Amino acid sequence: MCSVDKRFAYASEQRSKIWREIEIIMKTTKDENRITQDMYQELGISDKVYRFSKDILNSLKARFDEIDQTAEYNQLKVLKAMQDNKVSEACLSGTTGYGYNDLGRETLEAVYASVFHAEDALVRPQITCGTHALALALMSNLRPGDELLSPVGKPYDTLEEVIGIRPSRGSLAEYGISYRQVDLLADGSFDYDNIQKAVSEKTKLVTIQRSKGYQTRPTLSVAGIGELIALIKKIKPDVICMVDNCYGEFVERIEPTDVGADMVVGSLIKNPGGGLAPIGGYIAGRKDCVENAAYRLTSPGLGKEVGASLGILRDFYHGLFLAPTVTAGALKGAIFAANIYEKLGFKVVPDSTESRHDIIQAVEFGSAEGVIAFCRGIQAAAPVDSFVTPEPWDMPGYDSQVIMAAGAFVSGSSIELSADGPIKPPYAVYFQGGLTCEHAQFGIMKTLQSVVDAGIVQI
Repeated sequence: MCSVDKRFAYASEQRSKIWREIEIIMKTTKDENRITQDMYQELGISDKVYRFSKDILNSLKARFDEIDQTAEYNQLKVLKAMQDNKVSEACLSGTTGYGYNDLGRETLEAVYASVFHAEDALVRPQITCGTHALALALMSNLRPGDELLSPVGKPYDTLEEVIGIRPSRGSLAEYGISYRQVDLLADGSFDYDNIQKAVSEKTKLVTIQRSKGYQTRPTLSVAGIGELIALIKKIKPDVICMVDNCYGEFVERIEPTDVGADMVVGSLIKNPGGGLAPIGGYIAGRKDCVENAAYRLTSPGLGKEVGASLGILRDFYHGLFLAPTVTAGALKGAIFAANIYEKLGFKVVPDSTESRHDIIQAVEFGSAEGVIAFCRGIQAAAPVDSFVTPEPWDMPGYDSQVIMAAGAFVSGSSIELSADGPIKPPYAVYFQGGLTCEHAQFGIMKTLQSVVDAGIVQI
């Protein structure tokens, strides 16, 4: 055989080898897809629900790529804050007793201040939840005779008792602090005319709730919050603007403190804790505002100097480091949910194409049965207590029965897969979380299976 024939034969053999390898890869991929589908089936997802869901997921790849780009930026932002503040292994240890000279606690607060581009931060396990962090920020920076203004309508239910909208012991109202609110316009935009009229000499602090709470209004963008703050500061430059940042951290590349907020407040068992923080809250912003909160949390004369970290700092640092990517996974799950339920004809807020500013997805079912079926699907998808059946109950701090679903490693952690909603019109359920994108997606598939099995929808 001549050399040309040998080369031709060799090339043909190589092409055949390549095609055999491609066939093996294609067959293996097909088998892997079938194996994955079989695993979903073992977990209670029917073929019909699986195919319906996967078609929607395949259509969201470009959208998910954008989220990954934001997560990449925020990951680098957190990393830079940790490096700039010289986080060391010694910072991961804790203190006991009074907690004087706690290097890890002080460095963590400097890291939070850097992440939020703020003057100071208070990050403590002694702050028990988001409502506590908000109450602390309000009560420490308001005095008798001051007025609190909400220019974005009704606050989250648990804040009603903090403020005194619903009478409660220890509320701001009991200390002679008055409250006013300006509702959003019908389209969810700010009512600038009435906000200008509402800001008065008595107005000391303006509270801006970024997320929707138990309402089906739009979540506020950071840019929109900046415009609102600019207007308020123009009317009264010395007013304190506080943003309830719960569920919004790391969804965008900037935070409210980047656009003029004097304080941002949140919970560590939501976005910034990355699913690892077992408790805690934060306040970041102007140094005087943060110091006021520290004196209220501990005692006048003590402030930030005390408060033992009790070995919890490793989880706080580690959770913050993971927070951008964990938040991205939860955000993908929320967008997936919006696309699933909008296609089935339900009103979803935000809708399937809107820009996102928090991790919460609202779905209006119009019936208690829909809310309950959705929550039961979430519970059945949990790694913990998946065998439990959630029921509506009279939960403290709410004006109606509430159903909550969460099988979490940290009790009540809203960055983990969870859903809840009040049993009252418009019968909306609020979904959030998922420590991984894959778990968030499975949770939504499980809700779909639940509402299909309950006869609420057909696909």
